[in-house]
Amino acid sequence: MTTIAILLFTDVEELDFAGPWEVFREAQSEDPTFDVFTVAETLDPVTCAKGLRVLPDRTLADAGQPDVILVPGGRGTRTTGPEIAAWIAEADRTTTWTTSVCTGSFLLADAGVTAGKRVTTYHTQIENLRARGDTGEVLAGERWVHDGKLVTAAGVSAGIDMSLWLLGELRSPEFSRQVRDWIEYHPAPPY
Repeated sequence: MTTIAILLFTDVEELDFAGPWEVFREAQSEDPTFDVFTVAETLDPVTCAKGLRVLPDRTLADAGQPDVILVPGGRGTRTTGPEIAAWIAEADRTTTWTTSVCTGSFLLADAGVTAGKRVTTYHTQIENLRARGDTGEVLAGERWVHDGKLVTAAGVSAGIDMSLWLLGELRSPEFSRQVRDWIEYHPAPPY
């Protein structure tokens, strides 16, 4: 069983977690050895950055030891409390993969897991993450960056790309391509 915990918090950016959630839940529908769930401090509804309200599946205390954690970004990364950083730090001790999307990389830094690592974040926040001084090399212009078991993605849709790559690592590139086709993910922006 591969357990994937997707963190939620007030003012989380919707697509930062919903895009990867779609990738991994589609994989779970075809491969029941995946267990994908959302996790938050409480089971109360979480109000996201653009107003969507979501019910978490589990609390931080009930998340167990997930194989993969995914930490999304959004305005809420600026206001989460020490409980979130403590949970990330504790979970990272036993994860196979620790990941973030967008400014979720700031929460990984708060937890101490980016020290000495190559990372990325949302393009307008690259300099702010560099200025913190608690990460290794902060890379601009990358969709995602892989350094050991740490994988950080730039903003929003880059989280889908990272999740498909990670799915290829967890199972196989062919399985990842099948999931990509099942969710009809073939970006073709009109402009």
